[in-house]
Amino acid sequence: MPCNLCVFCSSSDVIEPVYFQAAKELGSAMAKRGDVLIYGGTTVGLMGAVARSLHQQGGRVVGVIPGFLATRGMAYTPADELILTRDLRERKAVMESRADAFLALPGGFGTLEEMLEIITLKQLQQHTKPTIFLNTAGFWDPLAELFRHMQAHQFVKPFSESLYDFAPTVAEALACLDHYEPPQSGLKMVRSAKG
Repeated sequence: MPCNLCVFCSSSDVIEPVYFQAAKELGSAMAKRGDVLIYGGTTVGLMGAVARSLHQQGGRVVGVIPGFLATRGMAYTPADELILTRDLRERKAVMESRADAFLALPGGFGTLEEMLEIITLKQLQQHTKPTIFLNTAGFWDPLAELFRHMQAHQFVKPFSESLYDFAPTVAEALACLDHYEPPQSGLKMVRSAKG
């Protein structure tokens, strides 16, 4: 079923071609499904690649970009809707409110921070939307291992595995969307110290 899919990803233009190929494949597949792209609104890196690919196939693009980036000439002006925000925090809030689901392509600090906030909010039952890492060429494998490490040391509960998915291909990532079932329970509880 078509959805408003928020895509977080790199703004770097100097990464390996395999990641650009995945971004283009995602954009094309989303357009064919009728999904709307909600993303960070720039022309650069994987962000620009997924938006251009989706547009070339007739899809709809909603860009959300802080004013300070737009004034640097980075805004994807062909977007069907381009929303200017005060800062990065407002950008994230707008993207979250417009999205039915979240997907992260490979990326850096910003991509990781955005996805971890979405996972944290999901853990606290502030939303139940699908949250997927597109694990192109095993890029997110170290993160998946870190999540397992955190669970092994009881910093996160086993339930946390239901908060996100890792998918190695675009087709499998989109299949996660189509077969998604929200977590049923597991609100994070904080123990208070006694004494």
